[in-house]
Amino acid sequence: MDIAKLTAQTRDNVGKSAARSLRAQGRIPGILYGPGVDNIRISVESSELEKMFNSPQYSRGLINLDIKGGQPYKKTVMVKELQIDPVKAHYLHVDLLEISMDKKISTMVYVNTIGTPKGVEEGGILQIIRRELEVYCLPANIPEQIDIDVSNMEIGESIHVSEIEVEGDVEIPYEVDFTVVTVVSPKMEAAEEAPEEEEEGEEGEEGEEGEEADASEGKSEDE
Repeated sequence: MDIAKLTAQTRDNVGKSAARSLRAQGRIPGILYGPGVDNIRISVESSELEKMFNSPQYSRGLINLDIKGGQPYKKTVMVKELQIDPVKAHYLHVDLLEISMDKKISTMVYVNTIGTPKGVEEGGILQIIRRELEVYCLPANIPEQIDIDVSNMEIGESIHVSEIEVEGDVEIPYEVDFTVVTVVSPKMEAAEEAPEEEEEGEEGEEGEEGEEADASEGKSEDE
């Protein structure tokens, strides 16, 4: 199957000043790690990372990473964490996890609904409670999306995780049989939204202060 490609460069310098210098050059710092391997500090071009995310080959989240500098190193990896500036929306740091193609992994896959529910045609509203679902399978078997046929759903009906079937050797692990999608009446949705609007009005100023505090904390050693 097609896998997205990304080129990285090894780096020696760490710390905030080194990270700022890299970002000024259009690159962002990162680190590659995995079971049984030493961590490798890398940098990647921000534009190449963005291009990769927009590529159809990235639909399963797998990346063929080619590391330049020193001894050539090519591995299959996944993005474990991507830090983004909350104000400017620029990439700050990326963590890549090396994976083995013959070992099962857990990853998140988007939920895609198919059809128009009967309940929606009668005035109801389709609510997607979970936009992503966790799957457990071999990397090569990761589905591009999880399709759920909602065309026969009436108002008041729900589809739970236990009812969802996926093809091949793919498992959706869960401990609680939670709701994934449901069709509700307009009155029910209005009743659910009313208290939230009041809370937002009362706590709006306090929430803004909290966001400013969060933006200045939790940064990595490279920021």
